[in-house]
Amino acid sequence: MKEYNADLHLHGKYSGGVSKNMELGLMAEQAKLKGLHILATGDVLHKEWLRHIKANLIEETNGLFKHKKFDCYFIIQTEVECKDRVHHIIFFPSIESAEEMREKLGKFGDLDLEGFGRPKLKCSAETIVEKAEEVGAIVGPAHAFTPYFSVYAHFDSLKQLYKEMYEKIYYIELGLSADSYLADLITENHNYSFITASDAHSPWPFRLGREFTRFRIREPSFKEIKRALIEKEEKKITLNVGLDPREGKYHRTACNKCYTKYNLEQAQRNKWRCVKCNGTIKKGVKERILELAKIEESEISKYEANQINPEFRPPYIHIIPLAEIIQITLKEREPNSEKVQKIWKNFVEVFENEIFVLIDAKIEELSELNKEVAENINCFRKGLVVYEEGGGGNYGKPIICKDNLEIEKLKEEIKKSKKDFSKQRTLNDF
Repeated sequence: MKEYNADLHLHGKYSGGVSKNMELGLMAEQAKLKGLHILATGDVLHKEWLRHIKANLIEETNGLFKHKKFDCYFIIQTEVECKDRVHHIIFFPSIESAEEMREKLGKFGDLDLEGFGRPKLKCSAETIVEKAEEVGAIVGPAHAFTPYFSVYAHFDSLKQLYKEMYEKIYYIELGLSADSYLADLITENHNYSFITASDAHSPWPFRLGREFTRFRIREPSFKEIKRALIEKEEKKITLNVGLDPREGKYHRTACNKCYTKYNLEQAQRNKWRCVKCNGTIKKGVKERILELAKIEESEISKYEANQINPEFRPPYIHIIPLAEIIQITLKEREPNSEKVQKIWKNFVEVFENEIFVLIDAKIEELSELNKEVAENINCFRKGLVVYEEGGGGNYGKPIICKDNLEIEKLKEEIKKSKKDFSKQRTLNDF
């Protein structure tokens, strides 16, 4: 058995809003720097991206492929939208399987429109799962809690969406605005494996692998990944890693124009219109989960992680991309600035990849390279972070503190300014 870090939801350059740098070679090259072993191809149903996949990947093991020049595995994957405006992630055992799926889904929509690597289909979620079953693929809901194109945005349960094919769903992708602890407040979700993935539109490591899943499997193959997702009691998923949900841009209920935050009672009373700018208030992931779980926000502290999670659920570790930690340390405006990238490259050259720096490297060794950055990594690992929570389409902002005294001082400042910040939860704080 060996552990593999996998980012299983990506998009290629033929999707809308995706960097033209999002090509398989650059993705594979950057994955090594990040510390990822397996990537999803993304968008395999689009003919131009399929052509790119066939030209650049060769099958290495059973159902997993490698780039011809770079040492990185790929699983054949796509995302599609059903008639109910819900997005689904599909994993295929082979390129031939994906080509068969193209033929089956072609009558439900144009799969090759420019900018639509994620095709919009005029068919039900149930039909998508049926067709996937016929070609040996597996399906699960993408970013299951986001307020626009997710199962829980439009339905109260997976059974309502997938109907007769409900029992063929084995996994849920959490999305950036939720983690395992929030998702498991909904009892139904105890039946599923959780995937954490970046949904990256750019190949650079502050986007690629910002969320990932760690598998302990015999070999990197479609069969082994499928078993890990289905046979939950085998505990082949050993770790979910991602942003703290409060960084997610739809975490809290907020105006999608000026980002003013509201609780559900306020939003309903104002008929989902912002009192400041008259923009539309969008229900946040946290509020939607509490609504479905029938739990008041004041009650969350009663739930310990080991009470909520099913026994097979692995830990969820919150991280901040290394470039963002360096950016915060240097007080730079962008994570891709020249100063930030110079230090980032130094860390990766010495410690081989970013994930090792963030999770596994000893702080004493990191300090030898850059004391200030190492100190902020250590503070983050300890949970010494305060967040301005995201909402309404605006990402949240982490503030790394040096100690609890600084956190308390900041909280007092927040009370005076009436800003919406919250202290980071560590794994045992939920």
